[in-house]
Amino acid sequence: MVRDLLDLKSDPLPKLSRPRWLAWLPHVVLAYLAVFFCSITLTQLQDHYGASGTTPLLLSILVGLSIVLAMRRPLAGFWIGLITAAVIAWSIHDRVGQGQSWPWLPAGIFAFAPVLLLVALRTPPRVTIGAVAVCIAFSGLAEAVFKPEHSGTSAPGAVLLFAFTGLLGYALRSTRLARTKLVEQETLTEAERAQRTLLEERTRIARELHDVVAHHMSVISIQAQVAPYLVENPSEELKENLAGIRANALEALTELRRVLGVLRSEHPDDPAGPHHPQPTLGELEGLVDNVRAAGLEVTTEIAGIRRPLAPGVELTAYRIVQEALSNCLRHAPGSRVEVGIAYGPRELHLCVANTAPTRPAPPSPGAGHGLLGMRERAGMLGGELAAGPRPGGGYEVSAVLPTDPADPDSAGAAPEPKQPDPTPDAKKEA
Repeated sequence: MVRDLLDLKSDPLPKLSRPRWLAWLPHVVLAYLAVFFCSITLTQLQDHYGASGTTPLLLSILVGLSIVLAMRRPLAGFWIGLITAAVIAWSIHDRVGQGQSWPWLPAGIFAFAPVLLLVALRTPPRVTIGAVAVCIAFSGLAEAVFKPEHSGTSAPGAVLLFAFTGLLGYALRSTRLARTKLVEQETLTEAERAQRTLLEERTRIARELHDVVAHHMSVISIQAQVAPYLVENPSEELKENLAGIRANALEALTELRRVLGVLRSEHPDDPAGPHHPQPTLGELEGLVDNVRAAGLEVTTEIAGIRRPLAPGVELTAYRIVQEALSNCLRHAPGSRVEVGIAYGPRELHLCVANTAPTRPAPPSPGAGHGLLGMRERAGMLGGELAAGPRPGGGYEVSAVLPTDPADPDSAGAAPEPKQPDPTPDAKKEA
């Protein structure tokens, strides 16, 4: 404790966080108190105790300086204030009249209270206890040993005021630390919630990819098994190659199910189960009809040549539109929504825009991270997604998805040899 009491390190008094226009209010108040107690100490030394010369002026300046210094270095201001109080008590010892306060001046107790409060606000509780104990010990020792004859006592008032100041500073410091920890915890919770939402969306995407890839691998396996029967007198080499294709497809399918099967087991009742087909843009009208039935005015516009796309692109586009419409229902009740889809030669453009809501939105129980999932889906295909408020009010979500997403693992791979077209009979049988 002694080592901590002698630690004169800098610990500035922070500004108020809110309101901003009152950020420097504590510093202004303390500076005013420093000037006020400097003036009143000088007046009491000269008028009530008969001190003269430059000594009262210097001691009064030190009283104000201790308050100002305590705003940046609490313990340095504490020791300057305490030593100044001791020098004042010594200098007026022979001038104390009948019933006059000693060892503290009438204003001295209150001048030292802000210094002690700053110590309690900026230091640990054990240091505050030590500082209060030193003040009480100083007052009691001076009162018991050096008290002038016929002087009044100031020790009981000093003990009560200093103890109350220490408790007040401790309470305010504990409240500030608790509030700071609460803000940090809320920040961590928000980050963890966003990360959890992102992981849940990735898990959902993985399950849906499992369905899409498993379907195509199964088709490859069946086609490789049936292909020898579509050709007259197939050679042994052809049979062997087709058997190898089927074996590789089955092995890949097994590994895929082995790796991703645990994801499906976490939610056995998930509608994205193996017996439920994944939605595509062909089901967009049904989705829009459901939203209209919920009370939202929705219009759709499709530009370009409508054509089936890769399953992953169709699923991602459907989910983005679905999430955007859900956000409109939750956050923009009574608004008008426009859904636009444009088929380009290499890209699919999506746009879901809504006007300003006509009535207040009810509280949403969701985590508020739907945009994370949409960006994750678009980024998975190498696309982009942007979202933000519209200049005239409302909100807009737009995405650009490549219609033929590139496989990152196939970059730099040698082109596969072109297979000869099957015979017309084989095409017909297939």
